[in-house]
Amino acid sequence: MKVTKAQSAENRQGILDAAARLYRERGLSGVGVADITRDAGLTHGGLYRHFENKDALVREACARALEWSMASLDGMCAPGDPAQTGLAAKVSNYLSPQHRDHPGEGCAVAALAVDAARAGGGLSEVLSQGIERNIERFARLVEGLEKGHPSPESRTQAMHMLATMVGGLVLARATVAANPALSDEILTTLREHLTAPTEAAAPQSRQRRSGVSRQDHASDKAERK
Repeated sequence: MKVTKAQSAENRQGILDAAARLYRERGLSGVGVADITRDAGLTHGGLYRHFENKDALVREACARALEWSMASLDGMCAPGDPAQTGLAAKVSNYLSPQHRDHPGEGCAVAALAVDAARAGGGLSEVLSQGIERNIERFARLVEGLEKGHPSPESRTQAMHMLATMVGGLVLARATVAANPALSDEILTTLREHLTAPTEAAAPQSRQRRSGVSRQDHASDKAERK
């Protein structure tokens, strides 16, 4: 029976979805073409009607995985965490046991960055573009913008926070099998660190101290006169 264009497009999307999830779960070297087609419910030969070769599939599947966003983590907050909103909630959901334990449904950067660094070339370019988009998106979240370009300061803060979150998630996944207590400690420590309120009063304190210093200086001048 001839496959319609709509069915062909659906099959292609099914392959990409399966590959994007399996690559995040097992890494690029841990997934074969047969695994992907079986998960997608298709035959092995059917894959090459949609993709020139496996490298082409890898690049497209990784690009598909990078379409994942922080919004995908809504509702994944770690058990026992207080209800949070906005930036704090996104951080808490990212650094949660649920996200750690379900890599196939989560952040592609934490799951595939090492593979991309080793592969280089086209795959590194795909990851680079995705990381740039995530930095820009997170910087807007930091600044509270719905659209537009965030400030350089927000971009710097976003890079710092994302690097900490991705690195923490990688460490938590690497340690959970042998030392789950350490894995949980990593997640908890980084959640608390990144969601702790900032010292908004610090600039005011510096201004007050500067004002006191100016007053003292004026008093000294008056006494000398």
